[in-house]
Amino acid sequence: MANGLLQLEVGDTLEQEASEVFSQLGLDLPTAVRMFLIRSVQVRGIPFAVRLSQDDYSADDAIAAMRRMSEAAEAAGISDMSLDEINAEINAVRSGSGI
Repeated sequence: MANGLLQLEVGDTLEQEASEVFSQLGLDLPTAVRMFLIRSVQVRGIPFAVRLSQDDYSADDAIAAMRRMSEAAEAAGISDMSLDEINAEINAVRSGSGI
C-alpha cells in the first residue's frame, strides 16, 4: 500500500498539548492521527460522540422560570409558606397521610 502525505494546520499550543497527551500514552502524534483515521473508517464516522452542548440556557431563561414559578405559587395561594410549612407538607405527602 502506497503512503500518502496528509498535512493539516493546527495551532502550536494544540499540537504541543496533544503531543504531550499522546506521549504519555506511548504514541507519537502521527500514530495517534493514523489511529483516529483507521477507527473512523471502521465505524464509518467520527469515532466519538459529537453533540451540541446541553448548556443552551441563559440567565434570562432562569429568571423567567423563577418568575413563572412565583406567579404559579401566588395563584395557588402558597407563595407565603414558610420553610417549615413546606417541609411539613412534603413529609405529609411522603408518609401518605395527605395534608
